[in-house]
Amino acid sequence: MQHCWPLPLIQYGNLNEIVDLRDVSVLYSDGTWDAVKSKLSLNASKMIKVTEATLVHWNVLLERITGEAIYAVGGGLAVDAAKYLGAKLGRPIVCIPTVISVDAFLTWASGYRENGCVHYMETKPPDTVFVDFEVIRNAPLTMRSAGITDVLSIATGRHDWKFAHEAQRNPEGMKFDPAVDNMIAGVLNAAMACASEAGECTNAGLRRLFECLAMEVQLCNLIGHARPEEGSEHYFAYAAEEVLGKGLPHGELVGPGIMVVARLQGQDTKLLERAMRTCHVPLNKIPADTIRSILRSLPQFCVKHNLPYGIAHELTGKMIESVDLDFSE
Repeated sequence: MQHCWPLPLIQYGNLNEIVDLRDVSVLYSDGTWDAVKSKLSLNASKMIKVTEATLVHWNVLLERITGEAIYAVGGGLAVDAAKYLGAKLGRPIVCIPTVISVDAFLTWASGYRENGCVHYMETKPPDTVFVDFEVIRNAPLTMRSAGITDVLSIATGRHDWKFAHEAQRNPEGMKFDPAVDNMIAGVLNAAMACASEAGECTNAGLRRLFECLAMEVQLCNLIGHARPEEGSEHYFAYAAEEVLGKGLPHGELVGPGIMVVARLQGQDTKLLERAMRTCHVPLNKIPADTIRSILRSLPQFCVKHNLPYGIAHELTGKMIESVDLDFSE
């Protein structure tokens, strides 16, 4: 029987309003617990730092989880681990983002690294997500609203989806749907419209950005796959992470990926670039020669990891050498 995962319950407000008397385990990533500890009153029997997104690491953490629920504090690293552990142990999950950096707070899958690529496995969505805009405002400038990249990737993802359709290369169950394409385009436009306010960290701007992420996720939930928002820009990010290591945040990999892939697709990138810059997403952390090197290896990377067909599969030396990699302001 097919099923459609729901979004978590999303609650906006001050973390001081949380009253939870259960015995809980708290998962956090580096530096994130300090951002919320003065606001939270939890009966935390275990404080567990998540250091990597691998099944090996998560299975070690399984032995440490105690209590009736799991809290995930931070960004994608903590919440992906919490979703895996919560699904394995049958525990409810409460997520407290300290940045709006990814859509992982809302999805039913956990992303993990294995054999040089990011893979996704079905786990479960968080049960509740508490969003405190004051916490987000106090986050590092380049990360607090970098999750806009997981909405702007619609621009390149939907292009790849249609590109694969025209080549009759969409995987089974991922047939191109013009109605869905129109709907996801509306989410993309809403994200670009709210980018300035999200970058300024107004409550209205941050809420609309979070709503855009939720709409993108739920639309993908309804159709059962992520083709409208995940394509060659994410493949670039996965390959770049393998080359560069774990030092760069998600947005600093996907953001340049969007710019590069959109230009390879022949798209005008002015509005995409403006939206990312107003949200303070760095676009110049990867040197141009490194980008070209990653692009040269990308077709083979896509085949090796069985990634759904997109323009990354068809890159040629001429395309790679001619693409404009000037992202200077």
